[in-house]
Amino acid sequence: MSSINTIIPDKLARLIGVGHCPALIDVRTEDERRADPRIAPGALSRQPEAVSDWASEFAGRAAIVIDQSGRDAGEGVAAWLRHAGATSADVLAGGHLAWVKAGGPLVPVAKLPPRDALGRTIWVTRSRPKVDRIACPWLIRRFIDPEAVLLFVAPAEVSAVAERFGGAPFDIEGAFWSHRGERCTFDTMLDEWGLEIEPLRRLAVIVRGADTARLDLAPEAAGLLAASLGLSRIYADDLEQLRAGMTLYDAFYRWCRDATDEPHTWPAIKSGKTL
Repeated sequence: MSSINTIIPDKLARLIGVGHCPALIDVRTEDERRADPRIAPGALSRQPEAVSDWASEFAGRAAIVIDQSGRDAGEGVAAWLRHAGATSADVLAGGHLAWVKAGGPLVPVAKLPPRDALGRTIWVTRSRPKVDRIACPWLIRRFIDPEAVLLFVAPAEVSAVAERFGGAPFDIEGAFWSHRGERCTFDTMLDEWGLEIEPLRRLAVIVRGADTARLDLAPEAAGLLAASLGLSRIYADDLEQLRAGMTLYDAFYRWCRDATDEPHTWPAIKSGKTL
């Protein structure tokens, strides 16, 4: 029987990508990480033997600990996190190996930008975002790095700012993280990170249609474009627009994952009656 402080891979898969996902903490050893240098989407890597030094980062937060096989290392770290004030700290049952066996998405660490002294990735793009430059930060924050720093700057300064502050430029010509052919930057990120999740692939088509003036790609593309342009008119501050856009993309993602088959009609169909 599973411990009350464990979570199975199927349940973790339902949490990844949503705004209330707990902090994911990968505490595998260096040898284990070298054997498989991939992490669950959004996971932070920490050294289990140093847990007393970093546990306070997660005070007041929920956390899920991922060790190699869901045994003593994870249990001990989770217990320490609870002691340090985490609202909850569960262990992934079966650990990283069980996640791999279950076919859970895994992000190659080598495809992530270097982190700053506080453990955050830094991303730099053009100011006044519309579609791709909100969709990509949403993807980064929900599936790569919840604490990612997003810097919106004048178009001519993106590369220089990225170089000065150790960031990754995106959605500009010539950058690695940018459009490739008819596919947009959101597509590039999905491809590079191996995020073969059906809801994300469905969302990517909508983003691509809205971002590249091909509204015929998906019926929802016109709605996303309209909402994106509306947000850009409401907010003069790019970070305020991003905060609002996070909710917009949360809603589109949940529709792609959970609600594509749900109808909405008028007049409503009453229980027990047919029209």
